[in-house]
Amino acid sequence: MTHFNELGLGAPLLQALAAEQYVTPTPIQTRSIPPILAGRDLCGIAQTGTGKTAAFALPLLQRLSASGSRAQPGSCRALVLSPTRELASQIAESFKTYGRHLKLSSTVVFGGVSGRPQAQALARGVDILVATPGRLTDHLNAGAVRLDRVEIFVLDEADRMLDMGFIHAIRRILPRLPKSRQNLFFSATMPHEIARLADELLRDPVKVTVTPGATTAEKVEQRVIFVPASSKRALLADILSREEMARTLVFTRTKHGADRVVRHLDSVGIRAAAIHGNKSQNQRERALDGFKSGRNRVLIATDIAARGIDIDAITHVVNFDLPNIPETYVHRIGRTARAGAAGIAISFCDAEEKTYLRDIEKLIRKALPASGSLEAGAVTNGPFHAALGQDRARVPHAASRGQLRAAAARYDAAGPPPSARHGARRQGQGASAAGAVPDRDAIGHRRGKDGAGNRWRSRPR
Repeated sequence: MTHFNELGLGAPLLQALAAEQYVTPTPIQTRSIPPILAGRDLCGIAQTGTGKTAAFALPLLQRLSASGSRAQPGSCRALVLSPTRELASQIAESFKTYGRHLKLSSTVVFGGVSGRPQAQALARGVDILVATPGRLTDHLNAGAVRLDRVEIFVLDEADRMLDMGFIHAIRRILPRLPKSRQNLFFSATMPHEIARLADELLRDPVKVTVTPGATTAEKVEQRVIFVPASSKRALLADILSREEMARTLVFTRTKHGADRVVRHLDSVGIRAAAIHGNKSQNQRERALDGFKSGRNRVLIATDIAARGIDIDAITHVVNFDLPNIPETYVHRIGRTARAGAAGIAISFCDAEEKTYLRDIEKLIRKALPASGSLEAGAVTNGPFHAALGQDRARVPHAASRGQLRAAAARYDAAGPPPSARHGARRQGQGASAAGAVPDRDAIGHRRGKDGAGNRWRSRPR
């Protein structure tokens, strides 16, 4: 078995790793660290949660420290591009953790906060700059930083960059880098445009593939529950009431959908917080801190956080809405089963999401175990058991109707969410009883902003 002290890392880095109780490197670290230390370009294909950050951070720190040079004012020696604020912050924190015994400076720049403190840090010069493409472009245009002294360039989560529309920004940044540099390229999947970018960027790279293309982590137990859209929130509340759901990350397709789920869970006594693009940076940090500390055991997120949350103890991922991009499913469920732990991924699927499910199963090359029913007014028999894999059979319609009545009575007794207490039926007031008209918010968005589906609107009543 390989240990970190066999990979050529220096004593300061090994001391920092020991303080974090890291002894055995992951496969991506074992195969990436030696060639990066040797100065080679590298293309790494690995899922989230496999230790990619340490795979480039450790050798990068050692190479910068060994060169003996210092960053010039208004410049950086290493540039790491990341798709989201959360991921950029966590990468920067990793550099500080691993480099605590090295005299190297680092800073992180991203949007959503004032750019002035960032510009001041850049003016002094930094050894390591971690940035999101948009905010880095702002600083470049303002003349706050130049990239002509970059020795090592890291493009992390390249396929996520493509999903979020950052490829054009990256292509505008690349010409500002010196031609003589080391390039490190990491991605969970390799769609055609990303493969083309890698070919343009890398020179005779070492290629490291830890897991095939878009297969999902082996230790994630996956299952799908078929459920009408109008019953999803009641089902989620039932599932989350179990003690086994110790720390659960729930993904919705839209920002407003995330907020509606939080309000519904709050109305039934389940404490949760939301993180998405409409939240300020301080709100996002408070939500993440509450989730990490255990004050909130449920975090509702849009895909902006799919690869920006690095918490080892997430026990469950719930896809409240199936993603319309199948690769996103891989990234979402990669939030659990991290650092060798096991995890469970539960996906809700309504009638209009069956196409998305087929695309996901085609990508991951296996069918997901299924339970539940899509019949109008139906709820899975014992959603707890369905979620935990104890009952995979379809349930007769009559039994499901009885359970829905019981669930509706429980949630109606708890009262509507605060936003709906003044002005009936404006926001969802719990699960609809069998035969009742589903509330508007329960079916308000069947699809996201991609326009793949129609927006449902309830008629005035």
